[in-house]
Amino acid sequence: MGQKINPLGFRLGTTQSHHSLWFAKPKNYCEGLQEDQKLRNFIKNYVQKNMRVSPGVEGIARIEIQKRIDLIQVIIYIGFPKLLLENRPRRIEELQLNVQKELNCVNRKLNIAITRIANPYGNPNILAEFIAGQLKNRVSFRKAMKKAIELTEQADTKGIQVQLAGRLDGKEIARAEWIREGRVPLQTIGAKIDYCSYKVRTIYGVLGIKIWIFVDEEK
Repeated sequence: MGQKINPLGFRLGTTQSHHSLWFAKPKNYCEGLQEDQKLRNFIKNYVQKNMRVSPGVEGIARIEIQKRIDLIQVIIYIGFPKLLLENRPRRIEELQLNVQKELNCVNRKLNIAITRIANPYGNPNILAEFIAGQLKNRVSFRKAMKKAIELTEQADTKGIQVQLAGRLDGKEIARAEWIREGRVPLQTIGAKIDYCSYKVRTIYGVLGIKIWIFVDEEK
């Protein structure tokens, strides 16, 4: 039987690197992990509230955290920074202060940087948010999937696979539907594949979105 494995964890150390970089003693490890999770959730909620577009859209591709003894460095990779920073250049400082209060980091300095990613729709997280928005607006799931694939093709990727699962179009029986365009070599460790799974709450119930994007292959 085919064993399903997370494509990011499968490629750690080859084409994929960790999103959190820090060392801790075994007894302090769980605290560091919870702190990372808290930080990511807080930033996502803050961006969600302050985006100028529809609520629920973050446009965050990923959040990287690097910790040293006296410094926490957070890099937010975002697809549309203009929507967040427009008319409010001091917003990053405001976010920094709020995060410091939330984490209660007295002895450590917090540094937050925002980096814009070149092709927002070549990222699975941003694409999943786009599909989620379409499904909430009651667009047909097939139409939403096809539109997402069109957007990815403009971002110059080599292949994409999108899977939706749950009560699609409000049908009584839950099912999974998927669509693939181009190549998605999940077995090849040398292939750089971006992956994300995303939950969306619709009036029919919770739907799951999974997206695999084949970015590039190491020669």
